[in-house]
Amino acid sequence: MSYTLTYFDFPGGRGEDCRLAFQLAGVDWEDDRVAPKTWSERKGSTPWGTLPVLSVDGTLIGQSNAILTYIGRTYGLHPSDAVEAARHEAVLLAVETFRAKMSPSLREKDAEAKKAMRTEAAATFIPEWGQWFEREIEGPFLSGDTLQVADLKLFVLVKWFKAGVLDHIPTDVFKDSPKLEAHHDAVRGHPTVAAWYA
Repeated sequence: MSYTLTYFDFPGGRGEDCRLAFQLAGVDWEDDRVAPKTWSERKGSTPWGTLPVLSVDGTLIGQSNAILTYIGRTYGLHPSDAVEAARHEAVLLAVETFRAKMSPSLREKDAEAKKAMRTEAAATFIPEWGQWFEREIEGPFLSGDTLQVADLKLFVLVKWFKAGVLDHIPTDVFKDSPKLEAHHDAVRGHPTVAAWYA
């Protein structure tokens, strides 16, 4: 198989967990990074007008959850048991729902309005979502000792907050979710993930 993963040129978002999945799978793949200024020229050639996009021998797959599930199923990084697989797929979807709830504050141009939105989020729904994710973690990963693609997606989400790049949201916003915090640290400490960020 020939793989090319196309995503914006930054170490986060929906493409980063797909990059990590390929690293974890240990297969050859091309990391096609798109500069923001060239995105408008390439958007029309994508399946859904969004990134990431995975080319599998020339066939294009859009949507990060579909890409992650493909990599996971193909390379043993997604549960084979149907019920456990569904539980992991629910986590993939829940991360997307969480990101959608954050989106208005990312688009807000007024500084005071943005501050109000994020202060409210940090006090309410972000910790609440932390508790929902907390319930899904067996420890250290979602299904015990095996790192899988849903773990990577959850890790990239938590990493986003811990990086301190979102004004008015403290980096310890998930402090009341110790299993989620430990999950982040366990994924970050995995040799493959650690090597990616070295």
